[in-house]
Amino acid sequence: MELQLDSMAGAIGVSVPVLRFLLCFVTTIPVSFLWRFVPGRLAKHLYSAVSGFLLSYLSFGFSSNLHFLVPMLLGYASMVLFRSRCGVLTFFLGFGYLIGCHVYYMSGDAWKEGGIDATGALMVLTLKVISCAINYNDGLLKEEGLSETQKKNRLIKLPSLIEYFGYCLSCGSHFAGPVYEMKDYLNWTEGKGIWSHSENGPSPSPYGAMVRALLQAAFCMALYLYLVPQHPLSRFTDPIYQGWGFWKRLSYQFMAGFTARWKYYFIWSISEASIIISGLGFTGWTESSPPKPRWDRAKNVDILGVEFAKSAVELPLVWNIQVSTWLRRYVYERLVPRGKKAGFFQLLATQTVSAVWHGLYPGYIIFFVQSALMIAGSRVIYRWQQAIPPTMGLFKKILVFLNFAYTVLVLNYSCVGFMVLSLHETIASYGSVYFIGTIVPIVLILLGYIIRPAKPVRSKARKEQ
Repeated sequence: MELQLDSMAGAIGVSVPVLRFLLCFVTTIPVSFLWRFVPGRLAKHLYSAVSGFLLSYLSFGFSSNLHFLVPMLLGYASMVLFRSRCGVLTFFLGFGYLIGCHVYYMSGDAWKEGGIDATGALMVLTLKVISCAINYNDGLLKEEGLSETQKKNRLIKLPSLIEYFGYCLSCGSHFAGPVYEMKDYLNWTEGKGIWSHSENGPSPSPYGAMVRALLQAAFCMALYLYLVPQHPLSRFTDPIYQGWGFWKRLSYQFMAGFTARWKYYFIWSISEASIIISGLGFTGWTESSPPKPRWDRAKNVDILGVEFAKSAVELPLVWNIQVSTWLRRYVYERLVPRGKKAGFFQLLATQTVSAVWHGLYPGYIIFFVQSALMIAGSRVIYRWQQAIPPTMGLFKKILVFLNFAYTVLVLNYSCVGFMVLSLHETIASYGSVYFIGTIVPIVLILLGYIIRPAKPVRSKARKEQ
């Protein structure tokens, strides 16, 4: 068996551990499909937990499940013993253990070289454990002080241990996401809410959407395997790169970032197929005639939305969508004082949490600080764009294009740090293009304080919204 894995891994240019992970990851699709035929709620929870543990064992080894149990049990214990503080406790305990694993394993080095370990799955699991605890904490609060999202997701009753394990490991979603809410998992398992046949008619067919996700995954992997040999990360420290002119170095940074994204598109397309076929990804029907099923809970990326984003503000809405949603719900919005508006502090704090969640490499930290600058700079352009009267349509279109070009430039410049990770390589690659992707956002932010356009007049209906 090991010899077969060696030959298969060599044929597609990956290591044996990565191939083992990919095989188990793809297996989440038939595992999720079979979930539909498991009778009874208890059996479904048990199937979710056992299949998740088994896939983890086959992919990463026995130690992975021990790592997963730590934040899961810490989170559950905090809900049982300290309900009024379980959200904060689980947040810091979960992140503390994750950071410890990041430091011990330094997984980024292995990932950069084509290796893999269980830390990536632990990252997703940590978010699920934290959101469950926070929502159980919210169950103590009065509805009047809660947002609509908090009201929808809060947990009045403590989930049983088997429900909790099933939620954490169902459909192998801990491998690469998507992150979803405990309330949705329980309703899905129990056939309530949008999954209730008596209220909403027959279940939507998932097969067309699943096939689309699989075809998307195949295309993404094919393009990635074609592009990656032409744009290796080692080129950034190669004397050949240093000898190039400014524009060629900048274009190489663009292509390196463009190439790397297709690997993530492939992974998320597979996880999307898995969640769709299980039925959990269903989020209701469109208002079209005839209505079509929506699978938004399964969606983690909008490829065209990323590659053609008109503004950096749009990127969190189309890239790693469910993690971005988690960060908005459990970090960004909860840092805003009641009655106040969010500012740069909330944005920077959210990006810092995201950086720490990924790992403690300098490249991650720098990338997410860069992301905060990138979004803030894009907001300045957007404010200018919105202030232009309809009579100056051409000028408005120019600003729309400039925001698009700005997003492409700063995104691909910034993501080099995410890929190379080390401080030396990050600074060297940024310096090779004269820190243009750092200077331009800072200049725009400063100009935003000087050039303050009048706020556009909003209609009465929009104000009421």
